[in-house]
Amino acid sequence: MIGSLRTIYNGSSLPLADIPEVASSEFLQSIFDAVDQGWRVVSYFGIPAVAETSLYCVLAHRAESLLAVTRTCAKDAHLPSLATLCPQVQLFEREIAEQCGLIFADHPWFKPVRFHRPIVAGRDAWSRPADELLRVGVMDYFQVAGAEVHEVAVGPVHAGIIEPGHFRFQCHGEEVFHLEISLGYQHRGIESSLLGGPHPRTLQVMESAAGDTTIGHGQAYCMVMEALAGIKVPPRAEVLRGVALELERLANHAGDLGAIAGDVGYLPTASFCGRIRGDFLNMTAVLCGSRFGRGLLTPGGTIFDLTREHCDDLLKRLQEARRDLTGAVELLLNTPSVMARLEGTGPVSQESAVELGLVGPAARACGIKQDVRNDYPFGIYRMTNLPVATAFDGDVYSRTMIRWQEVQKSMDFIVEQLRQLPGGGHRTKTVPCASQRLAVALTEGWRGEICHVAITDDLGRFARYKIVDPSFHNWQGLAMALRGQQISDFPLCNKSFNLSYCGFDL
Repeated sequence: MIGSLRTIYNGSSLPLADIPEVASSEFLQSIFDAVDQGWRVVSYFGIPAVAETSLYCVLAHRAESLLAVTRTCAKDAHLPSLATLCPQVQLFEREIAEQCGLIFADHPWFKPVRFHRPIVAGRDAWSRPADELLRVGVMDYFQVAGAEVHEVAVGPVHAGIIEPGHFRFQCHGEEVFHLEISLGYQHRGIESSLLGGPHPRTLQVMESAAGDTTIGHGQAYCMVMEALAGIKVPPRAEVLRGVALELERLANHAGDLGAIAGDVGYLPTASFCGRIRGDFLNMTAVLCGSRFGRGLLTPGGTIFDLTREHCDDLLKRLQEARRDLTGAVELLLNTPSVMARLEGTGPVSQESAVELGLVGPAARACGIKQDVRNDYPFGIYRMTNLPVATAFDGDVYSRTMIRWQEVQKSMDFIVEQLRQLPGGGHRTKTVPCASQRLAVALTEGWRGEICHVAITDDLGRFARYKIVDPSFHNWQGLAMALRGQQISDFPLCNKSFNLSYCGFDL
């Protein structure tokens, strides 16, 4: 216990009775004090009811490798907002307002997040007609007044095959004063569909939370289920999961390196990386038959195993992919005209990254040495030390270099694991979830930190299941990266973050 915070380790659970329920004022003060002392908010959500709402906040402290939970019961519909003093909670507060009908007084940016109706009928924080709540993107936007200031609206329908999202720029000539991002077009109601679970198809839902992060979200869910059931995963399965997670990182980082090259018009690297991304996806298919890793994971281990022949085949493919990707990236980094476009474009300061709670490559590009695999190790990462790559300028070049450095470390990791794959089984029999417990699981997806929190009821079913995709933290970082930049730099900045619409909307 730390004050009103109940500590917990990543991938574990505790009885709800062990989490003290404190007054709302103490709850909010404990969050503020914890953030002031170096903790970071990784999940903050409510469980709505007709008369009251239970609020839970999960925080993380990197230096201590600890997580902590605090909770309160909000009987009043109005709560003070922490957003001005603690910017990283502003989006969480807006989400709670939308889902639970709570009003956070003095919130500086109090607007809908996904534009859906509240879970509890009659609890509407914005007091708008029900039909308007379903009109995604209908809200007041921030505007800059002044001579020669103009507004540029982009989306939600974009050129090419891309998910929908609305971007509104306040500009003076080519310079961007402010970018406001409005999402919600991909809202599928995933969290509400999980209530009463786990269901037979719950794992498939988790794998599609963000379609390019099948393993990241799938493993977080499996860790939650294993924590609630009190079971351990065989060492062989932990290695197979780690290999799959790093292959997912390799495929997406390789694709992003090519896409960044394409956005500056450098076609050799763009063409090579598009093909190499496919090579990494095909390696994932060796594991389970799906290029995106669907159907590989299951609570208790993995469904598929690798033979020695499979391992040798993957090692050969990795060697070829490393050679090809190294050549493609060296072409990119040794071209002065490319470097001129990447360096100094879309910078985010380390101070802003800390305040906003950025995660993953976006945070590490700002000099924040933060990685779940090292800070809150899980699975095979408990047994190995994976170096954390960082940069310091927070610009497009830094976000590009972080990807290239992580690609190299991931390939080294996979080679090491495949060469010493432990024997034994790859799956443990599961048991039903324990009742009245809270479980927390963090994984490091290729975009960054993924957090799953489950709370079970008296029957061991999900009373609440909360998912936080890294994009939920990082969209604000993209908005900050555009301040003071040319509007023509938006596609390049956007690609250097490459955030998920559906992972945000859920």
